[in-house]
Amino acid sequence: MLRTSIKGRLIATLVISQIVLAVGLILTGVYDTERRMTSTLDANMQSRAMSVAALVRYGEDARGDVYFDESLMPPSIDRNHPDLFAVWADRTGLVARSADWPKGLDISPDGAPHWGFKSAYMHYRGLRISHVPILDRENGPAFSPQTLTIVYASPMAHVREEVREAGIFIALVSLLLLGITVLLALWGIRRGLFPLRHLASQAALVSTTNWELRLPQSSREVAELRPLTESMTTMLARLQRSFEQQREFMGNAAHELKTPVAVLKSTLQSLLHRPRSSDEYRAGLEESLEDLERLEQLLQWMMRLARAEQWGHGALRRDLQIIDVRTTCEEAVERIRQLAEARNTKLNLSTNGPAPFRADPEDLQLVWTNLLENAVRYSPEGRSVEITVKNTPDGWVQVVFHDHGVGIPAADLPHVFERFYRGDPSRNRATGGFGLGLAIAKALVEAYGGKIVAESQQGEGTRMTVHLPGSKADQVRE
Repeated sequence: MLRTSIKGRLIATLVISQIVLAVGLILTGVYDTERRMTSTLDANMQSRAMSVAALVRYGEDARGDVYFDESLMPPSIDRNHPDLFAVWADRTGLVARSADWPKGLDISPDGAPHWGFKSAYMHYRGLRISHVPILDRENGPAFSPQTLTIVYASPMAHVREEVREAGIFIALVSLLLLGITVLLALWGIRRGLFPLRHLASQAALVSTTNWELRLPQSSREVAELRPLTESMTTMLARLQRSFEQQREFMGNAAHELKTPVAVLKSTLQSLLHRPRSSDEYRAGLEESLEDLERLEQLLQWMMRLARAEQWGHGALRRDLQIIDVRTTCEEAVERIRQLAEARNTKLNLSTNGPAPFRADPEDLQLVWTNLLENAVRYSPEGRSVEITVKNTPDGWVQVVFHDHGVGIPAADLPHVFERFYRGDPSRNRATGGFGLGLAIAKALVEAYGGKIVAESQQGEGTRMTVHLPGSKADQVRE
């Protein structure tokens, strides 16, 4: 299995970049050295070409004939290899040529001012200067002045040798700097990754008994690690909360299941304790059946909550249709109407138009029924419960359940949506409450991409507000 190393990538990137930099420096240095040496060579060749031009003299007659005086010939630029030169006069033609001019080398007086050629396995650089006046002057009516064209060529051996030496020197210096840079980079990367290694070691210590990520202040101050440490801290807090909720759920579920099972067992044991009449057996079996029905109802609510949470986390996929939220609220009102009439409570439903939403109508009816049942049970007899369905300007559907009961204490308000939570001690098993209704409502609302908010003041009532992405139904998870 291949492993990817951040440290290896950083080192490889650094080494490659330094190698590219070193190669660039070598090439740039060699190019600049060669350019400077060639420019110097051109200047030297031009100086010697002018010295050669100064050795051209006019003859003693007045016709303008010229000759070449070799007595003052300047030395070659490269002392180990002779220079080549040739001089042409515009009327006389070829005036002189170097004594060691290679056989078969044909260079004309016309052409580019600079060029390169190879002769006898030797590379030369040539310089051509035209229209050079002859410095020697003659007088007389028959005198006809001429101009010269000088071709001067010098071997490139010494230039290339110096360029090679400069390239070797630059390469050695670059390699030395590359080695020093890599060593410094390795030290810096190793030191820079220390907070990451420390973070990994601390993360390995996280367990179900230790959810705290202990990091020194130096690691928390690293800018690149700050988003990671903050995300991990938030993640661990959520995992701890989820783990605690699951543990509480298991304990509460076991407690809730234990009671009806114990009651059922006690009832059956009492029936078997001694012979009884058929009426006593019937009464005992009917009581046991009621306990079984309550146990079955509790299991159904727990399964419904589990499915809602699984769907909310994307574990289940559902094909949904667009429905009108008003219709589901009306059906929930009809379900609770008998309870409301028994408590002389009025149910007032108001809307501001159609409220389209992609959902399963049974899910929404269950949410509204749970919220409405709580509102009716906690409202004083003879009061009213207002249900409002409206479309908000930002395209959401808002459903509000407002009662005028005693309200929820501030200490209990943050926990009303927790599973098996009963803020009111009077709401026990005898009243039919399991403490799962609001938890299921919250799980279903969040599974549809919405949110539910509880607001309450003691003595003034409670307001439950559900926000659903009505016009954004296509964004709802399916």
